[in-house]
Amino acid sequence: MSENITVNSEYLYRGRVITLRLDTIQTKDGAQYKREVVEHHGAVAIVPMLDAETVLMIRQYRQAAAQYMLEIPAGTLEEDENPDDCASRELEEEIGYKPGILKPMFSQYLAPGYSSEILHVYLASDLVKSHTNFDEDEDIELVPIKFTEVERMIRQGEIRDAKSIAALLMADIMRND
Repeated sequence: MSENITVNSEYLYRGRVITLRLDTIQTKDGAQYKREVVEHHGAVAIVPMLDAETVLMIRQYRQAAAQYMLEIPAGTLEEDENPDDCASRELEEEIGYKPGILKPMFSQYLAPGYSSEILHVYLASDLVKSHTNFDEDEDIELVPIKFTEVERMIRQGEIRDAKSIAALLMADIMRND
């Protein structure tokens, strides 16, 4: 299977978090198609374990979903930032804890059909109390959850964020290994 060839790229929008690019690609049979691509620096997400049984989640308003969402802490990589450093920074900023142990779990493309964003997911433990440092547009509530409640909350739609669901399920597998 050969790769498609990018014949042309046109930038339609450049924002603080994303860039929108319109590519013209040529397939192996010579046909040309347009593809919209959202460029993104990448991000991190962290499952912070307060203790062996309690995960610290956050509740915040998400404009695109038009609702408050229960999620694990996450954030966007700054340009050329190491994902490990970003995970530590975001954890402290959003929940006011520094990780004693920060263990990579997996990396994933969030929506490879249209986005270049890669999410690096971590399990954090041995948390050390610090202080939050929210971005000016963040309104975050810390929500401790017993890990025994996570599966029920996913099944009942209380946790609907895909990155959080994938990360929590992987963390549960790793906790039981």
